[in-house]
Amino acid sequence: MRDDLQEIVDEVSRLLDAPATLEDPDFTLLAFCAQGDEALTGLDAVRTRSILTRGSTADTRRWFAGFGIDRATGPLRTPADPDAGILTRLCLPVRHRGRLHGWLWLLDEGRTDLEHPDQPGLAEARRLADRAGELLATRPGSDDAADLHPALAGDEPATHRLADRLGADTPVTLVALRPGEAGLPGTWVPPGAGARSAAVGPLVAVLLPLPHVADDRPAVALSAAALHRLPAGSTAGVAAPRRGCRSLPAQWREAVDAARVAAVEPALAPVASWGELGAWRQVVQLAGPDPAFAALLEDPVLTRTAEVWLDRAGSPQRAAAELVVHRQTLYYRLGRIAALTGLDLADGGDRLALHLTLRSARLTAGDHGSRTTARGSTRVDGLMRGDR
Repeated sequence: MRDDLQEIVDEVSRLLDAPATLEDPDFTLLAFCAQGDEALTGLDAVRTRSILTRGSTADTRRWFAGFGIDRATGPLRTPADPDAGILTRLCLPVRHRGRLHGWLWLLDEGRTDLEHPDQPGLAEARRLADRAGELLATRPGSDDAADLHPALAGDEPATHRLADRLGADTPVTLVALRPGEAGLPGTWVPPGAGARSAAVGPLVAVLLPLPHVADDRPAVALSAAALHRLPAGSTAGVAAPRRGCRSLPAQWREAVDAARVAAVEPALAPVASWGELGAWRQVVQLAGPDPAFAALLEDPVLTRTAEVWLDRAGSPQRAAAELVVHRQTLYYRLGRIAALTGLDLADGGDRLALHLTLRSARLTAGDHGSRTTARGSTRVDGLMRGDR
């Protein structure tokens, strides 16, 4: 395929008499034609960097995206920016069946007349761009990635297509990768042979076939490898394995919830499996902390004291040691907690209610931090949160 794409770029460059590049939707360079050594002197800084590094910077990607290249269905021109070392470009969207697979870029110095899109050279270049789209649509995992996102929301046709390609009874699991505050890198390729990935809001869903339904270790290993390539503070969640693709929505909720917990529970960070969440599996089902405990939650010292004391099974000695306070100070704080909440801390039910709301508050605070970087539609946001 690489040779075929290179031939397309060479021919488009010849047709429009301009240096040409082919990039995928992540702005990863796939092929280029400089039209001989003498053409190298006409390259702008952005294109030279793209050729040398096989990619573009985040700022460059945002600059070009601002001109609507991701929505374009026909040729368009992007302007020059002399201060940034950017020349004017002709952009030919590379699509197949309406889906964007990248762009053909030409440094034509503005010569191509877009007022007459049917002129022979431009019309043939557009046909070649469509051919590049057909080729890119056949890349391994390309169709799987397109079907994965709707399958997570329960789209039956997409689920059936995935099942046909993977096998109806193949053991699979889902991984939710939750990037840190810096967000997802512009060029993302999940590690691991056979993995399929799709962006879901600020998260990445990775569908992974497994050798055995009772063994999610390959998914944990993939998650650990992926986190090395994501920003600091990133976490991952692994769903319980199932056979086939029928349970992908449920598995996605499990993976998202496990990644949420890994972000707030150091003992489970940075990769948490659904099967190891324990009581957190009940906490993630809650809509949020009980409003009846709002007064306590406004006091960070008492909130921390209550959580440590409960996590240490109500042991004054262990809780005081972890909090680095005198035991009498701990008793005083517990009295204040009882007064603020109206709970009987000697009652198991009251202690359970308090523990659940404290963990729910921690989880909600972690979710709020991730939502500051969330993007996309309501449907995407719902998938991101694992709404039920």
